[in-house]
Amino acid sequence: MTMEAGYRTGRTEGMKPLMRLYGGEYGLVLTGLLGFLLAAVCAVWILLFGETVAPGGNLSKAFSFNAAMGIFLLSTAAILPYSAMGERGRAIFRWSYIVLAMYSYFAENVQNFRGVNPRFVENGTPFDEMVGNLFATAAMLLIVFYVYLAVYYFRRRAYELRPALVTGIRYAMLAILLSFVSGIWISVNDGRMVGTSGNIIVLHGLGFHALQAVPLVAWLAERASLPAASRMRSIHITGLAYLLGLLAVGWQTYLGHGVFEASGLPVVIFSLFLISILPGVQLLFRIPWGSRAQLKKVSRHGG
Repeated sequence: MTMEAGYRTGRTEGMKPLMRLYGGEYGLVLTGLLGFLLAAVCAVWILLFGETVAPGGNLSKAFSFNAAMGIFLLSTAAILPYSAMGERGRAIFRWSYIVLAMYSYFAENVQNFRGVNPRFVENGTPFDEMVGNLFATAAMLLIVFYVYLAVYYFRRRAYELRPALVTGIRYAMLAILLSFVSGIWISVNDGRMVGTSGNIIVLHGLGFHALQAVPLVAWLAERASLPAASRMRSIHITGLAYLLGLLAVGWQTYLGHGVFEASGLPVVIFSLFLISILPGVQLLFRIPWGSRAQLKKVSRHGG
């Protein structure tokens, strides 16, 4: 029985918890966990020797990259079974992402430990230039293959599999596309800073965190003791508020200002992200946590 069939019928008895969570995507899971291991290595090095490696390496950036890639891959592995993608399509995406992520780990860590900025090489050797060019190519391919994945969530087959959850994933996919655009912006801008205090990396990071935030609310909505319309409304409020918050962050950054400045737009930004959190808080109090049978029933028919 396939994972999709198991979720449609609700017959997941006998499946291991990890299989239910990641749908057998152990390659992506292990590649994500490698990111946390590499982040730990960087953290220990920073504690012992500091974050700077002359002339241009910075291990704090390698640490944040490794951790962010790990979270991203684990989150992607968790939602991949709900794409309704065929086995061949999943294999193409899975192995493409594993190979590209492994090269990205290599470029980010080896080059920073060698004292070279892997993204913006200055006075580097031919090897450094080659690694940097391939790193940029890998980044673009990561975008291409994720767009390939995102398309599947906007098809009817995926929606019919888990309507509420896939609705949340759709919002997350749109947010991730904004993150990818901001990553291209960083490259074109030759750095993350804009104007006096605008930092593109804030938009970049917040967009990727939608992959945890919005599907989590959708997952809670599936289990809440609420009418289907109310549950879907909670997901839409979260998703729309999060996307509007990202657009506001992008505009504030484009103007060259930070999101923590004492002005009107940062107030709007924080208000939008607060609104995106509130439905999840409400749903927590509408879930029958004490009844496993009720939870299974709601999960099967949710959305």
